[in-house]
Amino acid sequence: MRKLALLLLVAGAAALAVAFAVGRAPTAGNASSHREAPLISEDPSADNTDLYAFRSPDRPDTVTIISNWIPAEDPAAGPNWYTFSPSARYLIHIDTNGDGQDDVTYRYRFVTQPGVAFLRNTQQLYEVTKTDSRGTRVVGSGLLTPPNNIGPKSTPNYRKYVTDQEHLLMDGELTFAGQREDGFFGDIGAIFDLVAIREGTGATGGGKDFFAGYNVHAIALRIPIAMLDNGTNHTIGMWASTERPGTDGTFRQVSRLGFPLVNEVLIPTDRKDEWNASPPAADSQWRQYYDQPILASLFAQLYPQFGPFPTKDRSDLIAVGLTGLPGLNFTGSALVDELRLNMSIAPSTNPNRMGVLAGDTAGFPNGRRLGDDVIDIAEQVVAGTLVGHPLPLGDGVDANEKPHLGTFPYEGDPYAGFENAKGTTFPKKTATTHKAASARRAR
Repeated sequence: MRKLALLLLVAGAAALAVAFAVGRAPTAGNASSHREAPLISEDPSADNTDLYAFRSPDRPDTVTIISNWIPAEDPAAGPNWYTFSPSARYLIHIDTNGDGQDDVTYRYRFVTQPGVAFLRNTQQLYEVTKTDSRGTRVVGSGLLTPPNNIGPKSTPNYRKYVTDQEHLLMDGELTFAGQREDGFFGDIGAIFDLVAIREGTGATGGGKDFFAGYNVHAIALRIPIAMLDNGTNHTIGMWASTERPGTDGTFRQVSRLGFPLVNEVLIPTDRKDEWNASPPAADSQWRQYYDQPILASLFAQLYPQFGPFPTKDRSDLIAVGLTGLPGLNFTGSALVDELRLNMSIAPSTNPNRMGVLAGDTAGFPNGRRLGDDVIDIAEQVVAGTLVGHPLPLGDGVDANEKPHLGTFPYEGDPYAGFENAKGTTFPKKTATTHKAASARRAR
């Protein structure tokens, strides 16, 4: 595979400029766990699934941002394995002053290279364009993703493919793009069955991690804090988005993600597509869904024994999701859906999965680390723990099924298709089995 990638590099580079200029139609995809809006559920290669932001534990003078796309990738999904879409633009936005406008933007474009025989080559070329106060410029071109983790014959020693494709951008950022193990964890099967809880209140285990065994595609950026610090409250806001060309060739936003789970559980179904297409600077229009959360009303109906649940006048949710929390990561009065991170707070030496609720201010909702249990935290906050109604709700899944990496790009290496744990292994046939089968055929 490594030799194949080198052979195809020249041809791929020649196609780079052409492919960036030509739009291709989005493809419908398989079922996903992040089907948060009707339109994006039909376009998984453009679907933002998770966004993470944290002080890098091994390089605390930097911030790492990880954005995932393409939900529920089956590791054995050949011969057309998952890749970033060549017709889409993938963006990471950073707001340094809390006004909902991006002050620094990184835009990624990908080119799919030719395959061999009936197999699709999953190693892609990409280009990174940066926009900031200095203008717009290309800061990385001709970069490569690693191939998908196909199996020991196609992609042996997979860890080396990853480290070989960590790229330093012109301004000093480190980037990676490619397939990773899905770091999100949660009992989605129960949650979407009317917020079912398998065991007790769900805070003592007993859940089933739907995401175990699945992969995603990720873009990771490690940025020096000095590039982003505003010098006042040291807090930045982030979101990721995807754009596709319309019929007139103009790129339009089709998906976005800042604070986790907002479009999935706060925005009503008939407005989810509208939310995905709107900018964070217009988020004041969604205030009512924070102030009167649908999920809190569902809790009141489904679990009256734990009530009463606060279902209106939820200034706590507005603060957590739209302005940041005073004294932690407040960015101002503008109502903006962003993942906020106070970069002055050092990485925790003993991270707690419950983040700020457990006194660990280096965790969610101050940024989001890979180990933060956002489902349990979100359920407890919506249930009212910040307004005097503490309730240990959860989904019973407290951690990822495999450990994350201690170094960049932090999300674990993807599952290999050859070793796909989701298949059923049939028992080997013994000599006795063959003899019995022959006897049956003779009769």
